[in-house]
Amino acid sequence: MIDKLNRLSESHGHMPRGVGVVSGVFALVLGSLCFLGVLAFHFPAYLTTPELRRSYDVATLRQVMFWLMVIAGGVSLGNIVLGRVRWLSAWAFLFVAATALLGGHKVPVNDFADHTPYIGLDWFILDLLGSSLIFIFVEKLFPLRRQQPVFRAEWQTDFHHFIVNHMVLGFVLLATNLAVHKLFGWAVRGGVQEWVKDLPFVVELFLIILAADLVQYWTHRAYHEVPALWRLHAVHHSAKSMDWLAGSRQHILELLLTRTLVLAPVYVLGFSKEVIDAYIVVVGFQAVFNHANVSVRLGPLRYVLVTPNFHHWHHSQDDQAIDRNYAAHFAFLDHLFGTAVQSDREWPSDYGVVGDYVPDGFLAQVAFPFRWKG
Repeated sequence: MIDKLNRLSESHGHMPRGVGVVSGVFALVLGSLCFLGVLAFHFPAYLTTPELRRSYDVATLRQVMFWLMVIAGGVSLGNIVLGRVRWLSAWAFLFVAATALLGGHKVPVNDFADHTPYIGLDWFILDLLGSSLIFIFVEKLFPLRRQQPVFRAEWQTDFHHFIVNHMVLGFVLLATNLAVHKLFGWAVRGGVQEWVKDLPFVVELFLIILAADLVQYWTHRAYHEVPALWRLHAVHHSAKSMDWLAGSRQHILELLLTRTLVLAPVYVLGFSKEVIDAYIVVVGFQAVFNHANVSVRLGPLRYVLVTPNFHHWHHSQDDQAIDRNYAAHFAFLDHLFGTAVQSDREWPSDYGVVGDYVPDGFLAQVAFPFRWKG
């Protein structure tokens, strides 16, 4: 059974329909997330993110876990009874059973120590569950490339990036907050921050997105134009397929540097917590949606907002798309600075780095910027 599970995780392509593989994988994913969730309930001081704990309701998460256990357990048990890929459903049912034996959704969460070293397991679970359920559905509803499977080639590499970049969330938050305060504390002005906080919510939200995207634009442009920075950014561009998971392929050093610089205007201008929370939602949505395998252009709004069409061109190998379309939120910035793609075709044909010199595999890509001589 373990060998079969390993072979499944190492494979890619379309899953066979009507034999229980699709439902079995679905149950396995839900069951494994339930198991990780019960571990987070048992060890919240070490497996959950303090900033995130303050934002969600534990009672709601208990209900979510309960229904995920019911769904995963029901689907896997049904497959076992019907003889549909029993080994796969057995793994899913095993995770659900282990979750139940460890207390399931009823595990008490008592007071626990603060300021402990932790990994962002809760952030990983919630983001994977939410992103996969929402964006895989959207990709199937409005597909750009209909023949592209959910488990396309190199999905394992992107998933490894997804796991690591979520698990080290605590380190990223600590490092970026420290860097922002040390490097940009001199620029803080109380009067400016009070003025910003007195703005209407919509105006303040527009301002925070614009300020962050201006920094994002020039930082992103530097990644393409400065050879030493391109070594980091080439990892992100090495993805040969675009979908909701492709945006997770990002070198940890690029993640730290970009977040530090983009958070600088947010810190200096002193936006209100409500606006920052809304901005985080916008950033999280666009980071996934703009890489997704969806055919959405938004008509004339595509000249104002960054859409999947706009960002797919940025990842293209087409000559007219090289070093273009840098903005993350507002497409008009590229039109303003003369870096917007001009093409007669609606969508690009091929993605990835020209020359295909970035290796596949998470560890190889982490080491790549320090080994590549080119």
